This record gives sequence, structure tokens and C-alpha cells, in this order.
Amino acid sequence: MVDGLARSPLIETAVALALLSGGVGGVVGARLERDGVGGDVVLPQAGEEGGGRAPGSVAGIAARALPSVVTLHVSGDEESGTGTGIVLDTRGHILTNNHVVQPAGGDGTISVSFSGGQTVKAKVVGHDTGYDLAVVQVSGVRGLKPMPLGNSDNVRVGDPVVAIGAPFDLDNTVTSGIISAKERPITAGGEASDGSDVSYVDALQTDAPINPGNSGGPLLDAQGRLVGVNSAIRSADDGAGDGTGSGQAGSIGLGFAIPVNQAKRVAEELINTGKATHPVIGVTLDMDYAGDGARVATKGGGDGPAVTAGGPGAKAGLKAGDVITEVDGERVHSGDELIVRTRAHRPGDQLRLTLRRAGKDMTVSLVLGSSTGD
Repeated sequence: MVDGLARSPLIETAVALALLSGGVGGVVGARLERDGVGGDVVLPQAGEEGGGRAPGSVAGIAARALPSVVTLHVSGDEESGTGTGIVLDTRGHILTNNHVVQPAGGDGTISVSFSGGQTVKAKVVGHDTGYDLAVVQVSGVRGLKPMPLGNSDNVRVGDPVVAIGAPFDLDNTVTSGIISAKERPITAGGEASDGSDVSYVDALQTDAPINPGNSGGPLLDAQGRLVGVNSAIRSADDGAGDGTGSGQAGSIGLGFAIPVNQAKRVAEELINTGKATHPVIGVTLDMDYAGDGARVATKGGGDGPAVTAGGPGAKAGLKAGDVITEVDGERVHSGDELIVRTRAHRPGDQLRLTLRRAGKDMTVSLVLGSSTGD
């Protein structure tokens, strides 16, 4: 027992020493870890990967499309602006919006910057206010890559799309979304007192973010083909459709593009003749009519007849006071909508018009005539 009692303090002392050593070691270890002593900190990171992306991804579409997209800087005596353009062919023709080039007037300048960094001067080949389209041309540029054209008749609501442009002068900006609606009748412009600057578009609607500077840029399908030309947005500040090259309103997810089928026809005419043709019905509309539908006025300009003698409307049997309610089975609610629906066709196309006359509905067939726009 004496021996046992004598050993007890030694055992307790040994335990205390062990506990003390462990505490000191923990403090030292924590300090070493905290102060970084014992080697540099290296954080884990993924290794390098190949630059390629799936062709149908947004990155894949953008990589193929960017060489075919340009930024336009336009300046005139009183105003200047930035817009976007689409390379159409190897001859230097570039498609954009009329409101993008309009500030240049007759004496201004237009410069075109390519994604590779080259900047050259351009000249206007032709423009059309009614369709809000214009073609400019550059020269001396090698290796031009035309944008492949799709077919806007194939587009369906919900299809994914990619937009490219220069919002607020930030060139080569890529955004994506879907087609949120088709055949949206919109008008843009209208600052001139006589309404000569109004554009009528049977538009593709998209939620892909587009902003001022995206005007004239491409709206692309999942194969990277052009299906629309971005032209207008609805903005939160004024609730109206505005050309995306004017003002400083931002995107709220309601953008509108000119369908490529319409843009292709107009671009070809502007390149070949300098002018675009407009399909016409040959009547004067009462734009102040507040009822549902588009009413033929009681008289035309200069007190002439509201239905042009020998014109498409006269041949179809239209009369002053008729209210046109449908085009090919699709409702129209105003004179603006009738113009938009008409502009979506070509001269020579045949339309089926439903109209109301003296309280009775009737249907007539009409072949569209042709006029030259400005």
C-alpha cells in the first residue's frame, strides 16, 4: 500500500504533463496554420479545357455569327447614334434599320466596325421608312462572312433565339431568350407631323434582352440562322414601341424583330433598285375611326375618292364606309393593323378580306397592288 500511495502523485503528474503538452501543441499548430507557416496556400482549380462549344449552344451560335455582325457609328449635322448591322454578301452589302442610318442624312458619315477590329466607311445603297430597313455598303474589306438566312415562317412560339448587337455602344453583346409571340402588329416612329416616318411591322416578339444600339442586329435561331432584324422595344418609361436606337429606355423583355422573309425581299429590292415596293389595297383609311376594324374613309386626299379608281380595292368591290374586320381569317382592330397585315405580303399576293357593310358581313378577294416607298 505504501508503494501504491507513493506512485500516485507521479502518475497524476505524468497525466498533467501530457495534457499540457497536447494543449501547447494545439495552440502552436493553430498558429502555424493561421500564419501560413509551413508552405504557400494553393487553391484547387479546374484545368484548361478546349475552346469549342456545342453548335446549338448560345456560345456556339455566337462564335459562328459574330464575324457576320457589325457595329455602325452614324453622325450627322444635328445628331449621332450607334446601331448594328448584318453582313449579307461578299460584295459588302450590310442590312440595318432605317432609323439607324437616318441621322446621317445626305451629308453625314457612317463607319462600320467588324468584330475583328477593322473599321471602314460605308455608304447608303437604299432605305425604306415604311419597313424601317436600310442597306449600306462597304468596300475594300476582304474575307466578309455573310450571315446565313433562315425562314421566319418556320419560327414557332417558344423557340430559343439569340440576339447580337451593340446596346449602349457595347459592341458584340450576346443575349438569349425565346420567341414569345408572332405576328405582333406594331408601329414605330411617328415623329413627323404627316406620319411619313411611321414604320409598320408584323413583328416577331422576343424576351431576349435588346436595348438602344441593338437596332439592325440579328435575331438568330438555334441553328445560327437569321430569323429577324431587331428593331423596336416596349419600354417601361413611356409604354410605347420605340426604335432601339433612340432614347435611353431599357429592355423589359418585350423586343420586336422584322421577320427575315420580309427583310430579305426588301433588302434585295434596295440593293437592286435603291427602292422597296409596298403592297397596297388602293383605299384611303379613316385613321380616326374608333370602332373595331379598319374603316374605308368617305373621301380621299384632296377631296378625291376614298377608293382609287381602277385600283385593287375598286376591282375587289370595296366602297367608302366599308369596315374591314379580317384579313385571311385573322382579326384586324384598327387601320394601323390593316396596314401591318398588308405590309407582311408582297405586291401581287391575293388576300381574303372580311368586311361589314350596312350591318352585314361579306367576304371579298383582293389582289394587292404596288407602290414605291421612301
